[in-house]
Amino acid sequence: MGRIDKENYYLDIAETVMERSTCLRSHYGAIIVRNDEIVSTGYNGAPRGRENCIDLGSCLRDKLKVPHGQRYEICRSVHAEMNAIISAARSECIGATLFLVGRNAKTGSYLNDVEPCSMCRRVIINSGIKRVILRTGKDTYNTVNVQEWVIHDDTIMDVYEL
Repeated sequence: MGRIDKENYYLDIAETVMERSTCLRSHYGAIIVRNDEIVSTGYNGAPRGRENCIDLGSCLRDKLKVPHGQRYEICRSVHAEMNAIISAARSECIGATLFLVGRNAKTGSYLNDVEPCSMCRRVIINSGIKRVILRTGKDTYNTVNVQEWVIHDDTIMDVYEL
């Protein structure tokens, strides 16, 4: 048996964090690692003190049939990436790596298109995190250099798209 690589080691830990998720649609877990030490963890769920979707037994985005990746403003949850960043000091995030894992809450299958939403990208950029590693399968992942999000600003629409 070979030794697990560092990326999958940390992704496995993020996957364990994900087990605390309270969303009825998707479960996410995130950890921030700097200098080979875990700085903080986060999973998606309602803000502290508010009822979670699993406790309410319903999801407004499901009821409204909102497609994946849209209308996050009506979601009760704080995203896993944001919760991990909120729990860390910015000085601990500068130059760090964020590991993110997502699964479909109903099927348990990996979300192979897992990627931080536009809002989370902005928070990640401002936190000083250098790269994001996204699990796509049990032992597979993609690595994103956060500087790419700065260069390819998804909030600026091309004039021809309007």
